[in-house]
This record gives sequence, C-alpha cells and structure tokens, in this order.
Amino acid sequence: MNNIIYTVLLFNLLIILFKLFDKYNVDNLQALTVNYATASIFCYYFLLDNKNINQIINQQWFNSTFFLGCLFIIIFAIYAHSTQKIGIIFTTLANKMSVIIPVSIALMIYPSEIFDLKKSIALFLAIIAIYLCSNTNKIKFDKKYYWLILSVFFGQGILDVYFNHIVQSFSLKLGYDFFVALFIISSFCGLLLVIINRIINNVKIKSKNVLWGIIFGIPNLFSMIFFVNALNELNSSIVYPLVSIGIVASSALLGNFIYKEKLNFNNWLGISIATLSIYLFM
Repeated sequence: MNNIIYTVLLFNLLIILFKLFDKYNVDNLQALTVNYATASIFCYYFLLDNKNINQIINQQWFNSTFFLGCLFIIIFAIYAHSTQKIGIIFTTLANKMSVIIPVSIALMIYPSEIFDLKKSIALFLAIIAIYLCSNTNKIKFDKKYYWLILSVFFGQGILDVYFNHIVQSFSLKLGYDFFVALFIISSFCGLLLVIINRIINNVKIKSKNVLWGIIFGIPNLFSMIFFVNALNELNSSIVYPLVSIGIVASSALLGNFIYKEKLNFNNWLGISIATLSIYLFM
C-alpha cells in the first residue's frame, strides 16, 4: 500500500506543477519532452548500477518500450488539447473512468487476478466515486469535441493495458534500465513533435520550458517507479482503481484547500465513497 500512497502523493505534486505551468505560461509539450529526458538521465546516472547501453538494448522488453514511449507523449498531447477545448473536469473524468479498461482486461487474461464479490463492489463504488469527485453543475462544452473525450478515455485505457502487460510479462526483469529506455524513447518522440510544431506553427523553444521540464522530471520518474512497484506487489485489478480514486479524491481536496476551488455535495459524497472503496480493496 505504501507504493500506492507514494504514487498518489507524487501525482498530486505533478498537478501542482501543472498549475504553475499555466501560471507562468509554460509550453506543455516542450516541458514534458525535457521532463522525460531529465528522468532518463537522472535514472541512468544516479539509480542504475549497470550502465552498459548494449545490455539495455538487448533486454527482452526493449522493443516494447518504443510503442509505450510514443504512447506516453501522444496521450499527453491529446489530454492537453482536450483540457483546452473541453476543460479539465470532463477530461479528468474521461481519463480516470478509463480504469475499467485495464481492470477488465486484467481479469480476463491474467490468471493471478482474483476478483471476489467484495472487490467487485469496491470497483463499482470506485467508478461512482470518480464520477462524483469530478462532477460539477457548470460543465458545458461544444458537442463537436466528443471525439476528444473518447480519445482520452480509450487512449488512456490502451496505455494502461499495454503498460500493465509489460509489467506482468517482465515483472521479475524490470529495473531502472527499463525506465531509462522508456523515457529516452518518450523524449525523442516529444522532440520530434516539438520540431514539427516549430516548423508548422513557428513555436519557439524557450529556456523557461526547459527549466520547468527539469523540475517536473524527478517527481514524474519516482511516481512511475512506485507505480510499477505497486503493480509488482498487488494485482493490477486492485492497483488501478486504488490509484485512480486516490488521485481524484486527493486532487479534489487539494483544489479545495490550496486553490480554493469549492466542492459541491456530489464532490464530498464522491470522496466519502472513495474512502469506503479503498477500505474494501484493502
């Protein structure tokens, strides 16, 4: 459970940093690209014992990191675009409701995933809690952007399924070398998108985006490490719902107490149901 708690806490730190991105007009794509480069460099020099690049390339999971690394950048780009066109509330709701995809797939294909009545009720309550925590009476958006909601929902779901598949397949072999490879590939994919954006839209690369990307990189790295540790300790059908409701409920409280974003009755009800769901999962 400690790894899940650390994952949720670090994700909330990332949310705070995203708020600062908006405040200081930081380019999300540029900062995220630098963030992945920073995470890979930090992991390589400070966490990885064996710094043999050839051994990393020859790992069985190496080819899998290409698709996963590209997904990281692409899903983020869709998420960012959705928040601009639709808003953070509906986008976050679609993102976290996608938890039903990796959980459903895990229950079907992994024999170690045992889901009894108690955990089934907990999952049902978790989905309700995620909806209520994200619910507000002020949600309005142009219906032509429904495709963005679907893209966020299915995109995040596919990312989680594929990530979980890699963890389940190579759980005894995944180490810091995996994160080095994953984040290097993510940074190269991001760099390609930055270059394309520079050519098409003439978006300049600024030093402040690099600085904020470096700051973002370390907590992002450790949030991924703790998340993988949680998947190695517990069934994924338990980890994904716990992390999702933990992030949604805690971010709602974070917005209320730090950013003075008022919570309505549904939000508080969702937080209460989330607490009950967490208890049932334990």
